Amino acid sequence: MLVIALDTSTPAVTAGLVELANSWPRSLAERVTVNPRAHGELLTPQLLEVLAEGGHGLADVDAIVVGAGPGPFTGLRVGMVTAAALGHAAGTRVHPVSSLDAMAAQVADTSPVLVLTDARRKEVYWATYGSAGEHGARQRLTAPAVNSPSDLPGKLDGSPVVSAAGESAAAHAAELGFEVVEPAHPTPEGLVAVAREELGSGADPQPLVPMYLRRPDAATPGPPKTVTVERGKT
Repeated sequence: MLVIALDTSTPAVTAGLVELANSWPRSLAERVTVNPRAHGELLTPQLLEVLAEGGHGLADVDAIVVGAGPGPFTGLRVGMVTAAALGHAAGTRVHPVSSLDAMAAQVADTSPVLVLTDARRKEVYWATYGSAGEHGARQRLTAPAVNSPSDLPGKLDGSPVVSAAGESAAAHAAELGFEVVEPAHPTPEGLVAVAREELGSGADPQPLVPMYLRRPDAATPGPPKTVTVERGKT
């Protein structure tokens, strides 16, 4: 099974072509560029590059997996909209997955892990995961959330937090006292790993809904104010 993997939930722009065989993903080609201001400009060119490098066209792809966040509104919607458009054009199913889950799936350390990414406003998106099982599979212990770093849990499964992954792990490692582990951003293999059971069973994908966890910074303008001029005044 050939799968396109996309993610724009973090400052990294991720595109990959992944082969899913024997229930485990293998990357055929991938591009991961860290540039928080260029999701829209880089994602499609990177996708075309990985398809060319992998020696396949869009018509050869069996499924699309996209990171659904959590992530900032502007960046996250680029990947989601691109995946939806590709799925419509190719008549291919699009499977959204948690971007935090995708990073947890690629952590080599088998102990419980905290995954955290930048949510701006001095906050982080985060979730916690249990010890790695077969093929690195992990059970999510807490639902994705957004909080101040000072509010993050100090223990996992009753033990102190030892390892943390994600782009914000390094920024808060000293104050929270954990070891930083890879990956810093979602990888194509990690994204497909989260969806592998759904892909293998042929089950219908979950609704293609981005996980924002809070309202966007932009707000709908209110009605225009009425301007009145008192009679006799200019």
